[in-house]
Amino acid sequence: MKQYPILYWPRRTTGDDDYRLSRKVINTATGIMPDVMTDDLDVAGALRDNPDATIYYPVFCESTGWWGELLGSDAVVTDKLIISPECQLMVIRASSAAGASHNSGQNQLLAAEIYPTSGFFKKMNSGIATVADMLATDAGTILALFSGKNQSQFINVLESTGNSYLGCIGRY
Repeated sequence: MKQYPILYWPRRTTGDDDYRLSRKVINTATGIMPDVMTDDLDVAGALRDNPDATIYYPVFCESTGWWGELLGSDAVVTDKLIISPECQLMVIRASSAAGASHNSGQNQLLAAEIYPTSGFFKKMNSGIATVADMLATDAGTILALFSGKNQSQFINVLESTGNSYLGCIGRY
């Protein structure tokens, strides 16, 4: 299957070392220089229009909530590429196109809505999952993205503390 790499880059590209290195890494990995999108990206729409595409989505140190649009969509993270201490690329494909690679990574990206209570944080330890991103809501809950290896253990801790599991958005 021919790969169709797309690099989403929400920042200025001129003079950006992470941008240049990202293009080089993608070209080395796929053998194809990626198309670059600098406008707002609709991941689900891009994958619907280009089902064989692979989207390389940069997550910078200050990025928050980048994963929200993957919840409930056909898009999944299949890999993660470290570009620099400030930038990593999340490799996103349609789950129907991701096939076995969607299920092969050890680290799962698990989303949850949690109540910020000490009971939850006492039960959740780094052996189960670590926080990758958190967003506060107006309702007093937190939408959180965790990285963990055991989904069932993670769900058990969530349910035992009255929190809600939102889903797995991929593995790497």
